[in-house]
Amino acid sequence: MTRAGVDIRTVAEYLGHAGPGFTLRMYTHLMPDAADRARRAVDAFFTQEPTGPSAPVVPSAGST
Repeated sequence: MTRAGVDIRTVAEYLGHAGPGFTLRMYTHLMPDAADRARRAVDAFFTQEPTGPSAPVVPSAGST
């Protein structure tokens, strides 16, 4: 379920566990590639081109 994008809290509720901590303790060994996926997600976040309102606007030399 987590590989399909379901968050751990929802998985815990679905399985009837007391909380997400129990679910993680029980099933973390089934997710050996989780660290690699997390690393790729962070890398993708920091390599994005800045866009939107937070991107700095730099006027060109010929504009006034």
